[in-house]
Amino acid sequence: MSISPILPGRLGNPSLDIKDDPRADPRMIAAMAMLAMDVAPPPSPVTAANSIEELLAYCMEAEAGFNALGDFVVANTPLTSEVSSRTEVITGVDGNDINLYIHRPDGVDGPMPCIVHTHGGGMAILKASNPNYGRWRDDLAATGMVVVGVEFRNAAGELGPHPFPAGLNDCASAAQWVIANSAELGVSKVVMSGESGGGNLSIATALKAKQDGWIGDIAGVYAQCPYISNAYAAPIPELASLFENDNYFLNVENMGALAKTYDPDGAHATNALAWPMHAESSDLEGLPPHVISVNQLDPLRDEGLVYFRKLLDAGVSAVSRTVNGTCHAGDCLFLDAMPDVWHATIRDIKGFADSL
Repeated sequence: MSISPILPGRLGNPSLDIKDDPRADPRMIAAMAMLAMDVAPPPSPVTAANSIEELLAYCMEAEAGFNALGDFVVANTPLTSEVSSRTEVITGVDGNDINLYIHRPDGVDGPMPCIVHTHGGGMAILKASNPNYGRWRDDLAATGMVVVGVEFRNAAGELGPHPFPAGLNDCASAAQWVIANSAELGVSKVVMSGESGGGNLSIATALKAKQDGWIGDIAGVYAQCPYISNAYAAPIPELASLFENDNYFLNVENMGALAKTYDPDGAHATNALAWPMHAESSDLEGLPPHVISVNQLDPLRDEGLVYFRKLLDAGVSAVSRTVNGTCHAGDCLFLDAMPDVWHATIRDIKGFADSL
């Protein structure tokens, strides 16, 4: 007797909402329902077919909604104690000012690992100064690390429009500043880390460091749900999660629109510094250890796993982890609803940094 497989998510039922997916964490669904995010979002008002002017106008409006989500993430959980922060303004390689938000635990002597954190937003929107990112850095610092958040230039929104490679240049400048000032900062090693668009930038900073000859100063990369394929305007079958989890918090067509703001004329469509999934073995050989963390119910899940396999094939020490039951960046979106999931990833980042 033959048994027909039941395909997961929207592969099996193209109209399935995340709230009805049996794999979804019910605590997450309850939190998403408060913002009407437990069902498919409305059709994207823009696609990659829109003009860059139309996309920039859309991003300016959309950014406000995502800022509200960031405020919601940390609305009710008490602030992290015994962590101090300050702002340092440095000059980037392009001559622009870059705000760095430096967090460290109080009363800790001696060198500590440093996380250089690059925030999410598809390299197009959001700010490192948003409350949820400040809280993420505080909680990382509370484990015994220095954490530096980078206010890089965006491709759109309030900090735009600055397409590739502006944001990457800022992240690389920030990492090099931390490396150069490690003694004064009390830093023993530097680890790049970020989620979504920040996952792209954390990976791409390491690729750029290799190209430019300073990769030996980066101890590791911990990338969460990285946005790295540039396959969103025309999804490819190899990335099944783009179909399986489409409209689970993220809309793939909308991600294609954001991608166009980063590379308006498509000149960098397969440039690994812009879209790291396109890296060749020669780009990857000699990179430091990586962790690629993905979310089970994320459209971006499979591109992160493709990159993980490429790292292994290139002889790079790499580990992948899947945060089950969660949407895109779900382990750093729902502190109030799922503190154990949030802190499990915090602990994993700390453990990775200590292991290097």
